[in-house]
Amino acid sequence: MATYKTQIQWGGPNAEWHDDADLTIVIQNREGVVPQAGMPATGTQISWASIQGNGSVTFFEDGNRFAGSAQFKGEGPVGYRGTIKR
Repeated sequence: MATYKTQIQWGGPNAEWHDDADLTIVIQNREGVVPQAGMPATGTQISWASIQGNGSVTFFEDGNRFAGSAQFKGEGPVGYRGTIKR
């Protein structure tokens, strides 16, 4: 399980970033993609889609941060990034 402090960005690549809700991730199957007690490896990519929205992110720096995009219900697409909470 990994919990990230997240930010969103709208208005283009040079626009300001704004704090958003924390993101907590746990993905397990035969092996832990995001283990119960750890973070995803560098290069791990996760995408999701639901009636609440969708997103796609890639993890960097041994899972300490991620970057990608998201679109939440009733909103347009945004840049989406996060840093691990300690």
